[in-house]
Amino acid sequence: MQDASPALSARSLACRRGDRLLFRGLDLALGPGEALHVTGANGSGKTTLIRALAGLTRPFAGTIENTGAIGLLDERAALDPDLALGEAIRFWDRIDQYGRGDTGRGNDAIGMLGLDGLRDVPVRYLSTGQRKRAAMAVLIGRDAAIWLLDEPLSGLDAAGIDLMIDRVADHLARGRIALIASHQPLAIRGLKTLAIADYTPAAGHVA
Repeated sequence: MQDASPALSARSLACRRGDRLLFRGLDLALGPGEALHVTGANGSGKTTLIRALAGLTRPFAGTIENTGAIGLLDERAALDPDLALGEAIRFWDRIDQYGRGDTGRGNDAIGMLGLDGLRDVPVRYLSTGQRKRAAMAVLIGRDAAIWLLDEPLSGLDAAGIDLMIDRVADHLARGRIALIASHQPLAIRGLKTLAIADYTPAAGHVA
């Protein structure tokens, strides 16, 4: 099942951490086939923005709207460390958000992400980069129209980065959306950029 016309937008968005106002007045709007690269220093609010867009935290001000299911990839792979990689992926394939049963999409994605030879290896033995690619396989299996990716290239070598970028490109080619927070450059056609620093208050504190 695919969302016919996915969309993600935020208007006059503000988020804070404790008493510190991270950003305010942030606007964004993404439609089918569009991708946005969110840039900024550590602690500037990139992860907070993604968590707000995912509905995991409430913004201090502003509104967020989305049409289409949201899939999140962050530092937590959400894979049982005691299971072999193939079985850990199949677990998520069986928990299908649209009630279609086991589609096998996540397990198919193992090959797309260069992990075929690791299907029988317990997740706990995977390297950081291999876990990151495995988490992408889970995301592909969930088949969400809107991807929110928090530092998806961290821990990857050059080949791993190319594989991840290719999967994002495939996602966009299907008329879907990706918002990516990353310190690294992203070789994605038509990529828009949003710098968190452009929305950081000078004082940095809630009045």
